[in-house]
Amino acid sequence: MPIVQLAAIAACAILAALAIFQAALIAGAPLGRFAWGGQHNVLPTKLRIGSATSIVLYVLIAYVALAKAGLAAPLVSEGFTDVTCWVLTGYFALGIVLNGISRSKPERLVMTPTVVVLTALYLILSLN
Repeated sequence: MPIVQLAAIAACAILAALAIFQAALIAGAPLGRFAWGGQHNVLPTKLRIGSATSIVLYVLIAYVALAKAGLAAPLVSEGFTDVTCWVLTGYFALGIVLNGISRSKPERLVMTPTVVVLTALYLILSLN
């Protein structure tokens, strides 16, 4: 299997895990110290809505990976997929910084490495 397809599948697996995590936060799991700055153990309604929005975005972000790897049809065009993949690479790179400076130690320890891996995977996708 080509590396670009492996990168897409790995990215989708991580995004699926993040979606499950966000669903747990929506359901009231006391895991808020790992997300949204770590200021709440159980998320308030406003942040639960943010978690629901994140799940929708994860689905779209995963689809971009699949389209870039040729495992799904592009939503708009290959050119749009290419540009979107680069934008997502930058977005995840920014996430490294933002998670790295989080006041929440658990968030820094878990989410920073997560976005490092996602950045690397989307960079592989963007370069291919």
